[in-house]
Amino acid sequence: MDHHVSIEDGLKSLEAFISASEKNDTALIKVLYEAQRTFGYLPREAVFFIGEQLNVPVSKIYGIISFYSYFTTEPKGRYQCKLCMGTACFVRGADKVARELESQLGIKMGETTEDKQFSLEGLRCVGACGLAPVLLVNEEVFGKVGVEDMSKIIAQHQE
Repeated sequence: MDHHVSIEDGLKSLEAFISASEKNDTALIKVLYEAQRTFGYLPREAVFFIGEQLNVPVSKIYGIISFYSYFTTEPKGRYQCKLCMGTACFVRGADKVARELESQLGIKMGETTEDKQFSLEGLRCVGACGLAPVLLVNEEVFGKVGVEDMSKIIAQHQE
């Protein structure tokens, strides 16, 4: 996932993906996944391009984007911090960890830092309750995290 691809280059890559894809009922979802993988989110230009290429109304595409939580029209950070807010994690202090992350990054849950390095979001449950509270940074899992661990974890991912 290269979040620094230009719209122009991304659309060229998307065009190649679309022309190599089968035109069937699942084509739209597959193309949306590919677009999000390419850009890190679904920019307006890509949505309109996909609609044009697949002959699908843009309103239908936005309906799908809003239905599936995987898709986003907002750029995310290079490091996506996802904090589990499920019962086990919450009981073990995930709310305090969330406040500490917000404080250190200067953003609220659901936001991305201005430099596009970090995004912060809460999840319902990651299914690792024995490690509560759990923080995911991209694919990396940090278990039994506390307020005191946040500055170290953030520093590990800063450039």
